[in-house]
Amino acid sequence: MKRLLSTIAMMAAMSTAAMGQAFDNLPIPDENNVVDNTPDSIGKALMSRPKPGTTRVGNNPVLFLIGNSTMRNGTKGDGSNGQWGWGYYANKYFDARKISVENQALGGMSTRTFYTKLWPAVREALKPGDWVIISIGHNDGGPIDSGRARSVLRGTGHDSINVTIKETGVKETVWTYGGYMRKYIAECRAKGAHPILMSLTPRNAYDENGKTVRKQQGAWLEEISKEQNVPYVDLNEISGAKLDTYGPWKMSYHFYKDKIHTSKFGAEMNARSAAEGLMANNHPELAALKAMMMNVEPEVFPFKREKGKPVVFFTGDSTVKNSDRDEDGMWGWASQAFTVFDQSKITLVNAGRAGRSTRTFLNEGLWDRVYNALQPGDYVTIQFGHNDISPIADKKKRGVIPSAKDTSKVFKLDNGQFELIYSYGWYLKKFIQDVREKGATPILVSLTPRNEWPGGKAERRNNSYGKWLAEVVKETGVEFVDMHNISADFLDSQFANEKEYNKYNEKSKKYAAKGKEAKAKEAKEKARKVVAECKNQAWKYFKKDHTHTSIEGARMNAQSFAKGLKENGSELAKYLK
Repeated sequence: MKRLLSTIAMMAAMSTAAMGQAFDNLPIPDENNVVDNTPDSIGKALMSRPKPGTTRVGNNPVLFLIGNSTMRNGTKGDGSNGQWGWGYYANKYFDARKISVENQALGGMSTRTFYTKLWPAVREALKPGDWVIISIGHNDGGPIDSGRARSVLRGTGHDSINVTIKETGVKETVWTYGGYMRKYIAECRAKGAHPILMSLTPRNAYDENGKTVRKQQGAWLEEISKEQNVPYVDLNEISGAKLDTYGPWKMSYHFYKDKIHTSKFGAEMNARSAAEGLMANNHPELAALKAMMMNVEPEVFPFKREKGKPVVFFTGDSTVKNSDRDEDGMWGWASQAFTVFDQSKITLVNAGRAGRSTRTFLNEGLWDRVYNALQPGDYVTIQFGHNDISPIADKKKRGVIPSAKDTSKVFKLDNGQFELIYSYGWYLKKFIQDVREKGATPILVSLTPRNEWPGGKAERRNNSYGKWLAEVVKETGVEFVDMHNISADFLDSQFANEKEYNKYNEKSKKYAAKGKEAKAKEAKEKARKVVAECKNQAWKYFKKDHTHTSIEGARMNAQSFAKGLKENGSELAKYLK
């Protein structure tokens, strides 16, 4: 009854011309329950957003982006809250020598409020040959004449109503969603610019069929695009189709804090989807814009795939791939994988990169190159950790949260930028799921041992990385090769002297207990020399430092990997020599 009375009251407030409109042209309800983290402060917005047109280089055109927080999140749009809009990454797909991308979006804006508050300045900056992507509508529900007063009328009709904002007394004519789109289009064309309609980003929500919910505005935009002969890109469908192929865990991390605002992963996905949609669109008007685009095709790790042969990709840091060329230099073990694998049966691809952690291997796009190259039946070894313990916020940006739990936190880096950083285990789980998604087999590999000999035995890191790896294995069921302990066992068999170390260490303790400090010191020094001798003897397997291996050490670790595969009864073992 209350809802009916409310509807009647709204009808009574409509202009005479609008009284005959259909019920589906009533204001849009606030069904998304969107809470924007951006204050609706035009003053702050104008300070943080570029002044319209100021990115223009010479006589080059500008691509203006019109949207809300899904396109530009936070007043500054810098990811300080862990949320990113896709407009931040859009410039990746355009040649800066030919066109500049200017993100004029602002969180909290609806189709209506952007048009009344921010669009006039953008419109003024437009020049012939510019482009305008209009992708807005998430905030189009809620009160029509109070509070934020953002709501528009449903549909694509030519209906309108006159309202008076309760708090200010300001009078305003409110149009349908399609009506506002017509205004944006007409005013772009009047300035010689090219409008492009783009549907909304998808939400982290499923329909009754288990598919990502598609937004109603898409159908309205498609209708207007046909009516006005304007290019239309269904971003909602392109990104939604991608999310539909992901499991719940992977889909969830494309959003952050809520079900509509995206993390960096979601923002990057939507930016790519937008670029893919533009490039695939056959509207003749887009030919000029597409000529200024780049990087739309996903980057793939370069190698020659042979028909009928699976591929094993080795991923990791310098212990996997190093300079691998000087006989007397440093080598990664994957460079020596040919010593244990039959290359007539399987292709070996060393995709490791020195100095990387799980975080940087992902952030630099190195993981995506492998992911994009994967085919069903391939294998991927995943071995990181030596650099993951680095400081989180320094210039190398390698450190991760030391845990196997699905934890994350926004950090401000030394360069002033913000990044949502995850745990060691989270990055590993992402890699594992990505490989499985492509129909390939992930194999988690523990760290190579270091040339350190506490207590006269090869160092074991089973209480840190070993513990976290075990937790990931338990959670994911991934195949695991414990190279760390297999290689350490071998080194112990060759160089360990635990018995001698313990003898002198115990003597040192006894002498100290009796107050014989000189003798205690002497015994302690002998124990130290035992450790030093172990390390000295093991140097043949290491080079220059305690982590990086010689070619002999690389071959040792390759053999440890082969041994682990055999012990596991691994499918990959059938390709060993």
